[in-house]
Amino acid sequence: MVVLPYTVAFLLLSSLQTVKIASKFASLSILIELSSFQSMKTRNVVVLFCRLKIDVGSSAFIFAAFCADSQSFIGINYGQVADNLPPPTSTAKLLQSTSIQKVRLYGSDPAIIKALANTGIGIVIGTANGDIPGLASDPNFAKSWINTNVLPFYPASNIILITVGNEVMTSNDQNLMNKLLPAMQNVQNALNDASLGGKIKVSTVHSIGVLKQSEPPSSGSFYPSYGDLMKGLLEFNSANGSPFAINPYPYFAYRSDTRPETLAFCLFQPNAGRMDGNTKIKYMNMFDAQVDAVYSALNSMGFKNVEIVVAETGWPFKGDDTDVGPSIENAKAYNGNLIAHLRSMVGTPLMPGKSVDTYLFALYDEDLKPGPGSERSFGLFKTDLTMVYDVGLSTSSQVRTKFMCISLVFRVFNSQVFYS
Repeated sequence: MVVLPYTVAFLLLSSLQTVKIASKFASLSILIELSSFQSMKTRNVVVLFCRLKIDVGSSAFIFAAFCADSQSFIGINYGQVADNLPPPTSTAKLLQSTSIQKVRLYGSDPAIIKALANTGIGIVIGTANGDIPGLASDPNFAKSWINTNVLPFYPASNIILITVGNEVMTSNDQNLMNKLLPAMQNVQNALNDASLGGKIKVSTVHSIGVLKQSEPPSSGSFYPSYGDLMKGLLEFNSANGSPFAINPYPYFAYRSDTRPETLAFCLFQPNAGRMDGNTKIKYMNMFDAQVDAVYSALNSMGFKNVEIVVAETGWPFKGDDTDVGPSIENAKAYNGNLIAHLRSMVGTPLMPGKSVDTYLFALYDEDLKPGPGSERSFGLFKTDLTMVYDVGLSTSSQVRTKFMCISLVFRVFNSQVFYS
């Protein structure tokens, strides 16, 4: 590894693509690593060729290559409301050919869990909402659930998280809401009894609808009606080191405000930004704004140290004639730019310098899902295992060049990464 002065670094960069420097770049430190290569097939090192636009105050730089050596924050949702899915073993091989390192299941299909054994891929499994009353009232049912769905597979299958229910707090089912925490506690106790309490976490997944206010992000807050129920869940997360999992969808935000500038804001594309009047932070994309609103809501209740995990986010590539927003172009822009944003490790304005674990929605289309056509069109891969569109997840294709690979390791604030 060679550390080069700014002048030499920018000369090297300019040989790849024009570099525009406005002024005041002394505060930006760049580490240049030179390495020649013919191909890259490993899961641990992923080379992403894309355009990066990094705004630092009044400075702007355009680079040609960016290398990331860890993709642990990129996951994907594996829904099964379909009758045409490929065999689990084929899916496991597909995942191993990508930089995806975590998979979220909505249930606990043993065939899938077994197929992912010895791959190193982190697995999130879930209990059904209908199981919550039984899990809450009967510790033996929780123990049986762990005995059936975890112990036969772990540790060969890398189960990392159990989600108890999905979007229960916005279900308007008061019975389920009241029993959610006791169910989580019994599942946690069952893991503890199996000596897995410190290895596999327990949580639940929330809709972004749990927020009463999300704009501006600094004023994010939960609905007061959740009161002690939400506080109890957050106390559980904090005590057990488990994440607060939530489903932010800029796509649905765009559907309620279809102005062109809103679309650009949602797709991580160049836009005027939105100023948070409280913090004076200008947000350049909806994803950061929604995640920071969640952070503010947690902070307002005294739980800012609880980790946030994005359990679902995505964009449909087609829909019905009445659906607003679905297209291949928009889906590729959202998912591709989101992945590039995560790989930049810039983080969000309120949580800088790290990427939130994010599970893309979804691995495949689910042809039996009810609702508008867009609900059946979120898949990144077809069931024949080919890509619907390419967002740079594959690590199997060979990368050849006679030039040097210049990888940039940088940490900047208020930056944006645009995928093309």
